[in-house]
Amino acid sequence: MTAFQNLKINIENGICIITINRPDKMNALNRETVKEIGMAVEEAIDDKNVKSIIITGEGPKAFAAGADIKEFMGLNKEQGMAMAKAGQDVFQNIENSSKPVIAAVNGFALGGGCELAMACHLRIASENAKFGQPEVNLGLIPGYGGTQRLIRNIGRGKGLELMMTAGMLTAQEAMELGLVNYVVTQEMLIPRCVELLNIIHGKSPFAIGAAIRAANGYTGTQEGFEVELTEFGKCFASEEIKEGISAFLEKRKPQFN
Repeated sequence: MTAFQNLKINIENGICIITINRPDKMNALNRETVKEIGMAVEEAIDDKNVKSIIITGEGPKAFAAGADIKEFMGLNKEQGMAMAKAGQDVFQNIENSSKPVIAAVNGFALGGGCELAMACHLRIASENAKFGQPEVNLGLIPGYGGTQRLIRNIGRGKGLELMMTAGMLTAQEAMELGLVNYVVTQEMLIPRCVELLNIIHGKSPFAIGAAIRAANGYTGTQEGFEVELTEFGKCFASEEIKEGISAFLEKRKPQFN
């Protein structure tokens, strides 16, 4: 895998751990770091030895404490939109990954950091984690998909409250609202992610990808059901369904890999 300036990469037992390595900057997401995350995720998706991905931040204080605000200085409307579009594209690729992606949130996940966590399929947080979209303090709104994903995850009312007040959620509050799957100690953060992914690794990779695509198709309208219908049908064209059904009937564990 490519050597990155702002990331650390570790691949072990089919899991690619992408660590944002800017602890002196609270792992802030400057444009180069966002670009590198996009490249690292694409390489992990293309790597046949990688089954799943964990994204986390270096150190105990921050997953990613927002964007690098210095890069906002002097931008005009078109330049601001171009920067947001680049971030949206990276985060959409994460959300659309057919391989499961877990955010291991160790500390602050604010602004772009919260948006990155929400782009992942699952979120596991350490007890000291905090989530928020404080962009209105800067005269901005979330621009990497946060206005959409926050509403999708915790509902319109609470999502708008957080965006308009620049408030923060504790890890426990985030779990109660459905933004976080589990809250664990700092020491157990990566082990819990690995434990969960090892369970997922035992399931049909094709079906996992289909479930992700169908869930991403959710719009609250008929369109989402059509996506589910299409992905359900595709499963019947895969070899994995044959193995899954045979294993069930033969009362054995399926061998998908």
